[in-house]
Amino acid sequence: MLDVAAKDPIIVGMVGNLEPGKPDFRKNLDRFRKNPLYLGIRYGYLWDRNLAAELAKPEFIAGLKDLAAAGLSLDTANPSVKALGDVVRISDAVPNLRVVIDHLPALVVPRGSAERGTYERLLRTIQQRPQVYVKVSAVLRKLDDKPVSTRLADHKEKIDILWDTFGQDRLLYGSDWPNSEPSAPYPQVLRIVREYFEAKGRDVAEKYFWKNSVKAYRWKRRDPSQPMGA
Repeated sequence: MLDVAAKDPIIVGMVGNLEPGKPDFRKNLDRFRKNPLYLGIRYGYLWDRNLAAELAKPEFIAGLKDLAAAGLSLDTANPSVKALGDVVRISDAVPNLRVVIDHLPALVVPRGSAERGTYERLLRTIQQRPQVYVKVSAVLRKLDDKPVSTRLADHKEKIDILWDTFGQDRLLYGSDWPNSEPSAPYPQVLRIVREYFEAKGRDVAEKYFWKNSVKAYRWKRRDPSQPMGA
């Protein structure tokens, strides 16, 4: 992927696939961090991995500390109330690590009072961690056999929760393409969030679509036509 990215300046960075708890993690981290396009790693509940179980291991925490010391970020996946609790544990253990919560709108807001209370408590806790960012992506997500609405009004509530919690400085754009294809074509996926954030003004929209990603990932522009980045 780095070889592909090197040939196309439209790509200003990528997030890789390393496992912080593995014996070869530091070696691989030292190798890849030398490439300015390597901006972080992704770890969570995907690829048969269990973030909560790994967080109980000292070697995993040590790997996250190495990641933070290298100035790189951690993307988490996939969103759930349990994963939000893991983000709190991560930021407690490694407070200088920048964390990006992927696809949080895909988390169906709990309706039961107990789980809803846990969800809201965790969001309030994460709100106090300025090094944690949230991707407003996977907004259009197919559930069961119901048709996916492409009306902003039908998705506004879950975006509002994130806006009210994290504000204009910690929300990032994410397309979730090509995983978004079963839900809606990309132009419709983009239109929903453009409609929401552009209604809040140009400054807010620019933060959402690119400026906040500079803070989260520390990418640098590769072409004069691109915004400044880091």
